[in-house]
Amino acid sequence: MSLRQTFDHKLNALNAIRLAMAIGVIVWHSYPLSGHDISFAPLRQFVADVWVDGFFAISGFLITSSWVRRPDMRAFVAARALRILPAFYVCLIVTAFVVAPVGIAWQGGNAAALLKSFAPFEYVSSNMAVWVFQRDIGGTPANVPHEGTWNGSLWTLGWEALCYVGVLVLGLAGLLRRRWVLPSTFGAVWIVLVASALLALPGHLENGARFGIMFLAGAVIFQYQDSIRCSWALVGAAVAITAGSMFLTDYRLVGAIFWAYAVICAGALIKVERLRLREDLSYGAYIYAFPIQQLLVIAVGPLTPLLFAVVATAVTLPIAAMSWFAVEKPTLRLKNRLDRESVRNRVPST
Repeated sequence: MSLRQTFDHKLNALNAIRLAMAIGVIVWHSYPLSGHDISFAPLRQFVADVWVDGFFAISGFLITSSWVRRPDMRAFVAARALRILPAFYVCLIVTAFVVAPVGIAWQGGNAAALLKSFAPFEYVSSNMAVWVFQRDIGGTPANVPHEGTWNGSLWTLGWEALCYVGVLVLGLAGLLRRRWVLPSTFGAVWIVLVASALLALPGHLENGARFGIMFLAGAVIFQYQDSIRCSWALVGAAVAITAGSMFLTDYRLVGAIFWAYAVICAGALIKVERLRLREDLSYGAYIYAFPIQQLLVIAVGPLTPLLFAVVATAVTLPIAAMSWFAVEKPTLRLKNRLDRESVRNRVPST
């Protein structure tokens, strides 16, 4: 069967796959945050990179689908903003005014002095544009294996937002209707990726190529879903090719499209009701795990990475659930209401 025939918008496991990706990020961060690393380069690349890359591939598939199904600029921008920004802003505020002071207090510092200073406000205001310009809060965290960063996960959200802008620009220009545009853009970004593997390109070009090629891989898969077969055998082959490509300097040179295929088709093939996960905890887990892990290091000291990952996941998931029920789900209801009103306004009266 083709991917289009296999994928059911109402019964798929993409939320479960994204939650697995978020937990994978926790596993990876458990190494540097506890002062450890992975010496075997291919394994390190796998553990460090595939989780966030999987997020971008799924986003490329779903966000492109969203525009194609409803090419409306206001609805598109509102949907993207309501999904990302409210929880992001709450996370900034919680990190600045709760996490950092608690961490300082646990280290025997003066939390009240931090709260009376401009540092928490500066942290929130500096990062409000979804591009992380400031990672520390008043010079904290300090005396931990990974100093000067309270939330090392948020920096990828700016690149995600840029990918959304790319879809919007191509959509408004009518280029998403032309089947050659996305593959050509993928090829152009692949050339930049090759250059970044061979040359010392500026960091923003390297990061743009990394996230861009994964997002575009998901978008290309969406565009050609009628021609793409979807089966567990092919998913297994795609995972094997991805694993083999880890021996390259940058696995995405070969593995980008295969890893995107693996995560998207796996989500389409899993049609177990329990794994549908109507409650999407992946975003909350992603944005809160890093500061929680920093607090755990302060509270109990560095643990072995895998034990650290288990403890951090157990603490993070309830907080992710709070983010979902208190912030994300209500804003999604608002988005759905705006969608319905927009549709009614576009229907001529009789």
